[in-house]
Amino acid sequence: MENIKIKLARVEKGLSQQDLADLVDATRQTIGLIEKGKYNPSLNLCVKIAKSLDRTLNDLFWYEDKK
Repeated sequence: MENIKIKLARVEKGLSQQDLADLVDATRQTIGLIEKGKYNPSLNLCVKIAKSLDRTLNDLFWYEDKK
């Protein structure tokens, strides 16, 4: 499942994937895969991403199950 929440928060802050990767000590490819929903980041990386984007973990990683 694509993580559009991270991409939107990143773009709102004016950051490229590389900029965010540099802030969280990851690769641009990792950020791209997270945004595409093809990589599940560690909790540590999730926290770093949330802090860098001034969001909470729930803001970026919580999904409502719409049944």
